[in-house]
Amino acid sequence: MEEVLARAHERLKQASNNLLDPSQTKAAFERARAQMEALAQMGAELETLLPEEIGLAVREGLRAEALPVARQLAELRGLANQLIRRLMALEQELEAERFARVEDLGLLVDLIAGSWRTVDKRLARMEDGLNGHEATVYRIERDSA
Repeated sequence: MEEVLARAHERLKQASNNLLDPSQTKAAFERARAQMEALAQMGAELETLLPEEIGLAVREGLRAEALPVARQLAELRGLANQLIRRLMALEQELEAERFARVEDLGLLVDLIAGSWRTVDKRLARMEDGLNGHEATVYRIERDSA
């Protein structure tokens, strides 16, 4: 590094003293121009290759990261659909059970109402039997022994 700096300082001294040959200056400019053109060409190549390389890297990264996530989402979707089907079946079973209980309750109400009608009829017959006749009441005494 020190050598390069020393050479640069020497050339600057020569240029300031006009000791530099015009042919050397022209050759230096030609080399600089060639190096600038090479640098511009390399920049253009990088400009065309870099987006492709970055695109490939991004696609590869997404593929590597998104594929497991996509599988997990598909599995979750399947589980959610299965859960929905099971809940619908459970809802149908509960509704059928509820209707069965309502029918049982209706039958029980009919049985109780029929029993009370029968009791009411029997009581009415007993009252009719008592209304037409006077009943004799006997006193039952206890023995004091």
